Parts: sequence; C-alpha cells; structure tokens
Amino acid sequence: MTTAFDPIVLGGRRLASRVVMAPMTRSRAYGPGSEPTELMATYYAQRASAGLIVTEGIQPSVTGQGYPNTPGLHTSGQVAAWRQVTDAVHREDGVIFAQLMHTGRIGHPSLLPEGLVPVGPSAVAAKGQVFTHEGPKEFVTPKELSEAEIRQTIADFADAARNAIEAGFDGVELHGANGYLIHQFLAPNTNRRTDAWGGGAEGRIRFAVEVTAAVAGAIGGDRVGLRISPGNRYNDMAEHDPAETYEALIGRIAGLDLAYLHLMEGPDRGLTARLRKVWPGTFVLNPFTYPEVTGPEALQLVEDGAADMVAYGALFLANPDLPARLAAGGPFNSPDQSTFYGGDHRGYTDYPALAS
Repeated sequence: MTTAFDPIVLGGRRLASRVVMAPMTRSRAYGPGSEPTELMATYYAQRASAGLIVTEGIQPSVTGQGYPNTPGLHTSGQVAAWRQVTDAVHREDGVIFAQLMHTGRIGHPSLLPEGLVPVGPSAVAAKGQVFTHEGPKEFVTPKELSEAEIRQTIADFADAARNAIEAGFDGVELHGANGYLIHQFLAPNTNRRTDAWGGGAEGRIRFAVEVTAAVAGAIGGDRVGLRISPGNRYNDMAEHDPAETYEALIGRIAGLDLAYLHLMEGPDRGLTARLRKVWPGTFVLNPFTYPEVTGPEALQLVEDGAADMVAYGALFLANPDLPARLAAGGPFNSPDQSTFYGGDHRGYTDYPALAS
C-alpha cells in the first residue's frame, strides 16, 4: 500500500514524501522592485522537509500584480533575489516550484505603474474590494486583452518560467485557479469573448492550453504543474457546470507530459474522481475540508488512491516541520486563520468566505 510518506518521482526528481506545501500568498516582498527578501528565504527553508514546496503566487509581468508586496519573476533583480530562497531550500534538501500567478482583473491601478490598469479576457469588473497600500478599494473594470496582448501575456509566462529556472527553482506551477487570469479565461461569467479565445468550452480553455504549452516548451513539461479549482466562486467567479470545461482542458494538456495536475477541490468529490480518472499523470489534491483546515486524515487520500500527493496550506504555516508531525500523529500548532490566505476554500458554492 502506498502512503503519503513514500517517495515519489516527479518529473525525474525523487521527492522524499508525497506531502506538498500548498501555495499561500504572504505579501512579504517589501520595498521597490517586488523582490523576495531574506525573511522569505528563512520561511521556505524552515519548510523544506515538504516533499514539494509550491511558493506563493509570483507575478510573471508588471501587469500581473494584484496585491501589495507580492514578488515577481520578470526582472534580473528579482531573479537574483529568488536565488537566495532556492539556495536556502536546496541546502535543506528541499524541492521548490515557483507558482506563476497573473491576477488579471483582480487588482487596482494604484498597485501598478502609472498608466497601467488590470486586464482580463473581457471588460467585466469583479464585485468586491482589493487591499491596497491605501486600504481597501473597489475592483475596477479591467481592460479587455487584445489578440496581440494575449500573445504577449503567454510569452510573459514563458519568460517568467525561464527566469524561475535561472533563479534555481526546480520547476513552476501555473495558477489556473481562484479567479485569477487563467481561471478568468476558463469561466463563462468572466470570459464573454466571441472570438477564438471565448465562447464554448473549447474557446475558453484555449488560453490555459496555450500558456501551459508555451511554458512546457520553454522549460520542459516535466518541470511544469497546473493548478485548477473547478466551480470555485472566489473573486466573483461563476462556473455552474464545470465538468465539461475541465475535462476538455485535461484532454488538451494530457499530452504535454506535465509534472502534475494540482486540484484545489470543491465540495463535489464526484468531480474530483472524474478528473482523477481522466488525468494520466501525477495528481496532487488540495482536499476540500471547509470549515476545518486540512488535517492528518487527508493522508488517507493517498492510501485510497484518490491522489498521488496531498497538499497542506494553513497547517504548514503553523507547523514548519509538518511532515514529521504528520508522521508522528502530532502534536499540531493551530493556525491563525485571520492571517491565512491562498490555500483555503473560500468562494465555493454555498460556503461562506474565511477571513483574509
């Protein structure tokens, strides 16, 4: 019987266990340049006993930033600064993937250089507010991306992936979940285009497919993961019947030989089983446990064959040595959910939001 503490080969790399540290936004890239700091190197090195670390979201371009103090991977200074993080993790024998996150319409002009505004597949504003340096502000209507701008954004993802490898990362995860740009192209309420990038499922999956293919072409599919969250309503998303869209997406990327597919699960475990069945590669599951954080009972998912690897978010914040604690059955420090962002299950149908 396979357990979560058995090693696994991921894209040619042998991981010590199947316990994944989920991506969680920390907003600690203080100062000019959106560069990672020494504090971030310490934070990730402390958690290097994870089988795989997936970093907080990293913007692949200037316009991809949607929150204050989030780091980038689009300048030489950022690449050099990330090297201190990857070196620190590797000294502890850890494996770390950079999560590339373009926030799309989620953001505010005050977070961007003069004259720039958030962008999206269509000019549809999200309901709600985003936190800025001046406090909460209403979301604005994004600029609809032109065909040329879509192509440039795809190239930005590929360039950021190359930068990630230069910075010492073992691979990248593309953030196609939680209402950010890739997810915005997938969902019919945010993608109202009538050209080849919208319409039915085949058009709406095109951006996700082409980004994934471009990044795989740039650094090798074995260094690329994709995260999805079918049906997640966070950031004012609406996907009432996501199965068709996501099965079509999986069918189109299955031949790219990716390192993994990372599912941020909703309350429909049946959909999880369907996607697990059609995905031919390594399946990482961030299980739906709302209103509780993911706990040791999730290890059973690997033993049952529901997933190849299981991702933990909040519990990793409070327990840097989480794999050892899981193996021992505890004890566990309780996470402070008032400071937690990024790996929870806010926004799924009929489930209220947790505090940011």
